[in-house]
Amino acid sequence: MAIENTVVVPAYHEKLNIRPLTTRLFAALGNGDSKKTELIFVDDNSNDGSVEEVEKLKTEGYNVRIIVRTKERGLSSAVMRGFEEGQGEYLLCMDADLQHPPESVPDFFKALREYPFVIGTRYADGVGIDKDWPLYRRVISSGARLLARPLTPASDPMSGFFGLQKKYLKGANNIDTQGFKIALELLAKLPLPSKNPIGEVPYSFGVRTEGESKLSSKVMIQYLEQLKELYLFKYGAGPLLAVLVLLVVVAFYILSLVF
Repeated sequence: MAIENTVVVPAYHEKLNIRPLTTRLFAALGNGDSKKTELIFVDDNSNDGSVEEVEKLKTEGYNVRIIVRTKERGLSSAVMRGFEEGQGEYLLCMDADLQHPPESVPDFFKALREYPFVIGTRYADGVGIDKDWPLYRRVISSGARLLARPLTPASDPMSGFFGLQKKYLKGANNIDTQGFKIALELLAKLPLPSKNPIGEVPYSFGVRTEGESKLSSKVMIQYLEQLKELYLFKYGAGPLLAVLVLLVVVAFYILSLVF
């Protein structure tokens, strides 16, 4: 059966999450959709047994493979590498840490039959962020979301749980794969249609059970730099000075909270 759906998972030192993510994902898809779906881990040379774990899962019948990168690094470029190599017309990105529930994946692929771009949102009725998520992470998330809202109508543009129809990648130019938030980058730059371009799938954001968070001061600075470039891309140089001032103020505030 031809592959229609591709799930891409960027990973670094995520061996302990590979098996539960894979088994939960294919269980959620069921027999029919499982045969039409491939799962691709894009690993930045973890050397932690992730390759062997994926090979075991393949022998058990799961349609899963792993791409190991030895020269490149970074989440956004990993996502784009997986999208480029995926066979499916419908592409989905999710985190390896199980904070994105695999049980929501079927809803994404259903929505992608209707919308060019679908993003998971933690800001809808009946869903939210796990109560055990640290306060400082909530502050950072809310502040980052607020800064990104002028760039897209999506309610949760900071989400790393998103999908799109592959055909829209063919018309994408100057996508910066060094940016921290690849979904925001794509939302701002893809040639999406003006009518009903974005669908949303509500989901509850869990806490990491294995591995370590990638958040750091360096990552936050990269995000601020990405915002600067996206504002310039969308609005030109006119409001750029005011945006830069705002970004600097927020950056220092966030850094003071965390560090």
